[in-house]
Amino acid sequence: MRALDGRWRCPRPARSGGEFWPRCHAVGPWPHRCADRPHRTANGKMSLLRSLRLCLVVRPGSCQLSALGSGPFLPSLQAGLPLLQSPQPWHTFHSGSWLSSASSKELLMKLRRKTGYSFVNCKKALETCDGDLKQAESWLHQQAQKEGWSKVARLHGRKTKEGLIGLLQEGGTAVLVEVNCETDFVSRNLKFQQLVQQVAQGTLSHCQNLKDQLSTYSKGFLNSSELSELPAGPESEGSLKDQLALAIGKLGENMILKRAAWVKVPAGFYVGSYVHGATHSPSLRNLALGKYGALVVCETAELKADLGDLGRRLGQHVVGMAPLSVGSLDDEPGGEAETKMLSQPYLLDPSITLGQYVRPHGVSVVDFVRFECGEGEDAADAE
Repeated sequence: MRALDGRWRCPRPARSGGEFWPRCHAVGPWPHRCADRPHRTANGKMSLLRSLRLCLVVRPGSCQLSALGSGPFLPSLQAGLPLLQSPQPWHTFHSGSWLSSASSKELLMKLRRKTGYSFVNCKKALETCDGDLKQAESWLHQQAQKEGWSKVARLHGRKTKEGLIGLLQEGGTAVLVEVNCETDFVSRNLKFQQLVQQVAQGTLSHCQNLKDQLSTYSKGFLNSSELSELPAGPESEGSLKDQLALAIGKLGENMILKRAAWVKVPAGFYVGSYVHGATHSPSLRNLALGKYGALVVCETAELKADLGDLGRRLGQHVVGMAPLSVGSLDDEPGGEAETKMLSQPYLLDPSITLGQYVRPHGVSVVDFVRFECGEGEDAADAE
């Protein structure tokens, strides 16, 4: 209220008969300052405390207002004016406040280490699942898979000329797989390499589960669609195409599971293997990665200690000379254009043929498989 003298007057409430009425005015230069603040009455303080107590304690729908005493505010409260509820559990209204405890932060870090997803996504998963680690992990995979499949559709058709060849060997079973991506940068990413590992492990499990009585070696191939339908393995959910979608969602490039080959041998046979420029990682479980790979099936009367080195050298020859067939030891030596493996000049000693190199070792080469990353893409582009 502004007085005639231009100074502000602030009405000061006073209690009379249970109600608040303006009793006097405080004069001062500012409208929001009360000059006689020290003169508040005890009755005013008690009324204020009682009002606050009423707001904090009373719950909607409560019929026990009389327990707080009578006063001028009770009729209005009973008439239905909104009341402040009693404090609710913290997790129902403060998202993310569960991170305040050390155990919750440890749970967040554990989820992040286990899944590899971002801090923000792991935090959101734990909040959504009320701190349940297993449910949060499943929720993360579901969301990533949805995002991955949407990216699969969006990136479909983009060229995938880069990638890796993966070689995995266990006992008498060996597999080669090829997984392609758009750039060499992504092919060096650990997440992409883990995808190659999953594909190789899935192919190896498929081969080992085949119920066949071997009297000689067996060889098989899987195309892209057949490879995609294989189970992802005991440690992952769904099929290999689901894991492909997850990898596309994480890395943002188009990828394809191009092909796979497997070889199984019984006693009396041996599989030599080689990957050019092979890289190994302790986390990849004996998986060898490179741009070229070869498997060579040999028949031998006895297992010798040097068969590992011999098999690797035969694989090197297959990668370097790219033969189209095995041939026989009786074939005439050929030149650099020769396509029969045993008649080709030996890669590491061109003065002799590969057949002449193999004969003293008491080993017969019976078959081989050769993979080159991106093989066939140029022909497809030309068509």
